[in-house]
Amino acid sequence: MAANSGPSQPGVAIVGCGLIGQRRSRAIRGCNLLACCDVILSRAQQLARDAPNAKAFTDWREAIRQPGVDIVIVATSHDMLAPVACEAAASGKHVLIEKPGARASSELDPVRAAAERSGARVRVGFNHRYHRAFRKAYDIIRSGALGELMFIRGRYGHGGRPGYETEWRADPKLSGGGELIDQGIHLIDLARSFLGDFPAVRGTIRTYFWNIPVEDNAFLLLETAGGQTAFLHAGWTEWKNLFSFEIMGRLGKLEIDGLGGSYGTERLVWHRMLPEMGPPETTIWEYPMGDDSWCAEFSVFLEDIRMNRSPQPGLEDAQAALRIVESLYQSRET
Repeated sequence: MAANSGPSQPGVAIVGCGLIGQRRSRAIRGCNLLACCDVILSRAQQLARDAPNAKAFTDWREAIRQPGVDIVIVATSHDMLAPVACEAAASGKHVLIEKPGARASSELDPVRAAAERSGARVRVGFNHRYHRAFRKAYDIIRSGALGELMFIRGRYGHGGRPGYETEWRADPKLSGGGELIDQGIHLIDLARSFLGDFPAVRGTIRTYFWNIPVEDNAFLLLETAGGQTAFLHAGWTEWKNLFSFEIMGRLGKLEIDGLGGSYGTERLVWHRMLPEMGPPETTIWEYPMGDDSWCAEFSVFLEDIRMNRSPQPGLEDAQAALRIVESLYQSRET
């Protein structure tokens, strides 16, 4: 199961026990949670209480060295994602790094080198690919029913909360940037998963509302070598949480709205163009149940490990998305 032999039920260490770490812990079905680590010990202890074999730590190196740990989930602030992942991979642990994987694409180079040396598998947690609506959308597109894809239009945002400007996401030393590297990178990864690489990157980033040294809005216009386009907007000034993703093909259109919870019911709408054109045939799927993307993603990661295959999205995908982010940040500086 692991690069270094482990029990039939893999052992897991979680580094970072905040909201995302807690979600990740609920998704590790079929595994044995052995170590919970956080800079705030009480958070690690709280997460460890739910697992009979888990211990709590504040030292992440000690946590990933625990006997029986085969997989390390890294759900820290962005500045620590790559360092923890690098040491875990170097020691032969398989690693799931929370998106964006690092503050900059170059920070993932040592992680790739460590994984290549040890044989560890590294997945980057772009869980949005595994929402039910997106899983259905990939099936429809793979069937050829949408025809050649032409362009994508995506919007993602929320309105923050009191004290948002004091959180770690507003500190570029910890986050690497603002909304573009936060929610915007999900839109970039999704667009790449449908259209491929984007050698042409244009856009602008702005800070409209929050008194912070990073952007609260990002506007992107990305183009493939063949001219397919992705128009994306991510904002921390949406006020009413919003997720909207549209995929336009020559034979129809897919609309994905909502992510559950405060983003509204997750829904996929398929508009099929008729030979005579005019109003399309429309099919709607709604997913009012709980979000299972975290579980679905982790299940695929276990298959990656079992089959010794390269995870997708993996480090190359994260670096490609981060290079797009960096392109906009560099254009702002110049």
